[in-house]
Amino acid sequence: MRTFSLVAFFLLLGLFGVSPVAADQADDCVALVEKGLALIKEKGREEALNAINNSDGPFVKGELYLFALTMDNVLVGQPHEKLLRRMNMSNIQDAAGRYFFRTFKEIAQNPGQGWVEYTWAKPGEKNASKKKSFIKKVPGEDLYIGAGYYLQ
Repeated sequence: MRTFSLVAFFLLLGLFGVSPVAADQADDCVALVEKGLALIKEKGREEALNAINNSDGPFVKGELYLFALTMDNVLVGQPHEKLLRRMNMSNIQDAAGRYFFRTFKEIAQNPGQGWVEYTWAKPGEKNASKKKSFIKKVPGEDLYIGAGYYLQ
């Protein structure tokens, strides 16, 4: 019976286009965002942003990493692209022409958290890949954070 249940579970995941790996990566994104929120609450914004900006820090897990933006869409935390820090990202488009940072902000404002699909280059690569990120507003701060995983 247990074998049948597992087979049925994986078949259902396949029907809905969700692989067990993608489900694990989504869970990892949410967990990383929650870990970031906990650090901001415990140690404050400054210390948390220092940790988020550290490429060898606690918020980098392979291709998965935490990022942080102000509610004006200024990137203040990102461990890989230091040149992007302090840049307003509102007018950045992905390969499909989507202003996905604007969508991040809209989600952070209302309902406060959610998922966004877009394209972005993997760390160390030039070509964009499909990516899905979980975004969440930081309570009491003019800030939202997110983490994403590559779909390809």
